Amino acid sequence: MIRERAYPVEPWHVREIRLDTDVLAQSESVFALSNGHVGLRGNLDEGEPHGLPGTYLNSFYELRPLPYAEAGYGFPESGQTIVNVTNGKLIRLMVDDEPLDVRYGELLSHERILDMRAGTLHRELHWRSPAGREVKVRSTRLVSFTQRAVAAINYEVEAVDGPLRLIVQSELVANESLPAQSRDPRVAAVLESPLQAEEELTTDDGGLLIHRTKVSGLRVAAAMDHEVHGPEHITVESEGYEDWVRTTVGCVLKPGEKLRVIKYLTYGWSSRRSLPALRDQVGAALAAARLDGWDGLIREQRGYLDEFWDAADVRVEGDPEVQQAVRFGLFHVLQAGARAERRPISAKGLTGPGYDGHAFWDTEMFVLPVLTYTQPDAVRNALYWRHATLEQARERAETLNLEGAAFPWRTIEGPESSGYWPAGTAAFHIAADVADALRRYILATGDEQLEREIGLELLVETARLWRSLGHHDRHGVFHIDGVTGPDEYTAVKNDNIYTNLMAQRNLLTAAEVVGRYRDEALHLGVTDEEAAGWRDAAMSMSVPYDEEVDVHQQVEGFTRLQDWDFLHTPPEKYPLLLHYPYFDLYRKQVVKQADLVLAMHWRGDAFTDAEKLRNFLYYERRTVRDSSLSACTQAVLACEVGHPELGHSYLREAALMDLHDLNENTRDGVHMASLAGAWIALVAGFGGLRDHDGTLSFSPRLSSRLSRLEFSIQWRGRRLRVDVRPHQTTYALRHADQDDVVELRHHGETIRVTCDEPVTVPVPPAHPSGPAPEQPPGRGPLLRLPQSEQ
Repeated sequence: MIRERAYPVEPWHVREIRLDTDVLAQSESVFALSNGHVGLRGNLDEGEPHGLPGTYLNSFYELRPLPYAEAGYGFPESGQTIVNVTNGKLIRLMVDDEPLDVRYGELLSHERILDMRAGTLHRELHWRSPAGREVKVRSTRLVSFTQRAVAAINYEVEAVDGPLRLIVQSELVANESLPAQSRDPRVAAVLESPLQAEEELTTDDGGLLIHRTKVSGLRVAAAMDHEVHGPEHITVESEGYEDWVRTTVGCVLKPGEKLRVIKYLTYGWSSRRSLPALRDQVGAALAAARLDGWDGLIREQRGYLDEFWDAADVRVEGDPEVQQAVRFGLFHVLQAGARAERRPISAKGLTGPGYDGHAFWDTEMFVLPVLTYTQPDAVRNALYWRHATLEQARERAETLNLEGAAFPWRTIEGPESSGYWPAGTAAFHIAADVADALRRYILATGDEQLEREIGLELLVETARLWRSLGHHDRHGVFHIDGVTGPDEYTAVKNDNIYTNLMAQRNLLTAAEVVGRYRDEALHLGVTDEEAAGWRDAAMSMSVPYDEEVDVHQQVEGFTRLQDWDFLHTPPEKYPLLLHYPYFDLYRKQVVKQADLVLAMHWRGDAFTDAEKLRNFLYYERRTVRDSSLSACTQAVLACEVGHPELGHSYLREAALMDLHDLNENTRDGVHMASLAGAWIALVAGFGGLRDHDGTLSFSPRLSSRLSRLEFSIQWRGRRLRVDVRPHQTTYALRHADQDDVVELRHHGETIRVTCDEPVTVPVPPAHPSGPAPEQPPGRGPLLRLPQSEQ
């Protein structure tokens, strides 16, 4: 964990003012740059020391065996793991006869800055070699949002005391040596040197490497080119071998003179394209980068981000740490999805190898809601990716003797990559999550083309899954048995409320859309009888409730299970899954992450206000938050049921998950869902955003710490700006036609917002919130507000 405040609090930067080699891997994740297609971890330019080297291309993976103690029918035979591709970040520096290495000599100063408005990682260092020679190095790195295949580095060396003989070695390196990523020797063997060389080329100013994965057969090309500026006499030469290409720049600098090397990098991969075609692709991308030049790339990057922040920025007054963190979260969410373009948005984005680079349901229920209202084009592409995997989901359903489509719990390309049934395939709720992300996107954008092209088919196949997975009992009640909801400590149970309520909406949405596109639905074989069956199942859906305790049951029978012995569970035994058998967890009242509480967020229309409060208090006492997915949802519901101060503490936990390394695993990549969760906690929690019936609804109310919350929502091509103060809220319409109108609800009252002038309405006083929620001993929010503000 990053126990000291590693990064000063600044509104638009994450600044590292000293280099701590003990947490290098964590900072490499925090400082990672990506555009959704190419991802570069924030490794030092010279490559060493490092925590975990990493360069990734979205969906570029290797197949590996899935280990089982004993085989079983329907178990996936192989998994997919993201591959560390050719590293083009490396720029080594030789000062006279000493390589620059921060572990040797004397590091006089070192600073790195992630600039979230410029979209760059800037580094400055002042180093004295063991021989006493001093240099200053300034480097700026970017991964272009506007040129999808391009990354670039501006590397500048200044002689402090000279003259100095400098040698800069800029490299492409494949099959880097990595720390062990798996204890299974079969998996380790697959991931060790996964790339086979196919072609190496060098030019005067750069070179190219093309490789192919040994098992999955994917081909990757990486190319580099350089511009060199400096003293009159400079030598530049390149050499290459099958796994590396090096361009060497040499010169002598006088004191105060500078050598500047601009490195252009391009990447491409394909499962189908020929070697010459891929070679030409990265070559063309290099030519485009050189055409714009470094200054052009910087301008384009800033222009892209100016447009994004105008649409997406969240302004927070009263908690500077949260202000920095929510922008950090939005920046990383944008990096994960901006140019993914019909590829997945994984749980770690392209910031590290965590979870093998897999996408989960996190994408649809945490990341896509944020992008829907801030960068909807990215959501469109993510939905097209899910649709591209539909045939594999149908095959998986058929293997499980089900109809429709069973989307995988974790995957890169589409097939199920989880070898664990209870917390994997049994989590069928992902089908409804996909459907809900689609529904929300259509409501927010009015994209009828996507709805007709892929939306209808996705809704039909997911509805068919629920109709075949569930059944009507003798009383006509519809049950979905033997499934796992979001809470992985309550697995393979009957009638998980989250699953049932999300499936209910899935079924009703499918029936509604089928009614709008009758001809297309007939082409998919949907009859009126089938659609009526979906509506019947939805209307008779089981929603377990314990009349005696007067709360909903997370799953059927949950409230009669034995309570977990929290008092005798020491702090070092968390997370529980690492210290107790699942057998014990599955039969006790203990919740890993928000489950029923998540249902009350996304299906709040299915609960009364009184039920929400009782449910929240009950499950708050049983939720241990052994998952980073929980805090933002608990923040949302804490605000809704009248406990905004608790909500603020949970907001801080979600927002600062990676900047403080709260779960002690940021080294493997940032937590994309938790970073998205900071936006969700602010906008859905303190802003009260809901969209249950297709109408925007807000119930804003701030905590005592917050004096202002301002955010934008993209809605049907317009930008709605919401400015929340303690006693009033102002709604304003931007980027809209003069006669445009947005109708919304504010604390239940319908208001109409036009371009003519903002609408300001009072925030009604809060109702008494009842008893303070209690958490399991020692499992309160990790970053509470000061005691005086609770």
